[in-house]
Amino acid sequence: MPTASAPFPLPVEAPPQVTVVLPCYNERDHVEQEVKRIRAALEAAGMTYELLCVDDGSTDGTREVLQSIPGIRTILFPRNQGSGTARRIGTQEAKGDVVVWTDADMTYPNELIPDLVRELDDDYDQVVGARRTEAGTYKFFRVPAKWAIRRLASYLTNTPIPDLNSGLRAFKRHVAAPYLRLLPPGFSCVTTITLAFLSNGHPVKYVPIDYFKRAGRSKFHPFKDAYNYIIQVLRMVMYFNPIRVLMPVALTLMGGTFVKLIFDLIIHHWRVAGSTILIGLAGFNIAAIALLGDLVVKRTGAD
Repeated sequence: MPTASAPFPLPVEAPPQVTVVLPCYNERDHVEQEVKRIRAALEAAGMTYELLCVDDGSTDGTREVLQSIPGIRTILFPRNQGSGTARRIGTQEAKGDVVVWTDADMTYPNELIPDLVRELDDDYDQVVGARRTEAGTYKFFRVPAKWAIRRLASYLTNTPIPDLNSGLRAFKRHVAAPYLRLLPPGFSCVTTITLAFLSNGHPVKYVPIDYFKRAGRSKFHPFKDAYNYIIQVLRMVMYFNPIRVLMPVALTLMGGTFVKLIFDLIIHHWRVAGSTILIGLAGFNIAAIALLGDLVVKRTGAD
């Protein structure tokens, strides 16, 4: 009796080397040009890739433009959820071993994406395009605010950071996967992924790039976003290294307590003021919180 032959297994398509995640919000007039530029660069470099465009609730017809472009993957949000959400979901849906983040506003030299990808090796888990100049809007506010936040982040991570919030970067998807849940919905997501890598010992390389005036209207809010950047820097370092944030405060208070104690003993004839005790207790409590937080971080990491 003849037996049915087993069907030939279908060939399994190999995953692409690179996934480019491109958040789009009201970029109708230039998003197709940006897509062509990214494609041309990756094809010229001979890299297999997918281009994943995430429309973040555009209202100007951007999604219709994206849907008309063949050969790309699209994710369409019904409402605006922020570039951080777009990047997070795009990265979670990525198939490539390397994920590239960039913007669709013509500010970044996306023809250099293959160069950033090539820099990823055993020595580096993330490569960031570090901007030589600031060409965005609100330069009067952005430049000093970003400088101060970058210096704070460099101190807290004990690492020089030439560009904390560049939107052009390439990283290994499997390394970034545990930190995607930490990404906030707004612009500070790029700051978060940088700090997550640095705080956990993942090497990051910075490659100088040019930065150009954006096409279309900026979505950056100088005061709101600067505040969010500062909060996110402190939150991320507290999450991974609370001692780096809290212990300097505790030691400063304890040092002040010692100085004021000597002052009290001399001026008040061996009587200690109540404020001296309060300062000392505050320093002790903050130090205890720092040590407890560090214990929690280490225990969570061990689990």
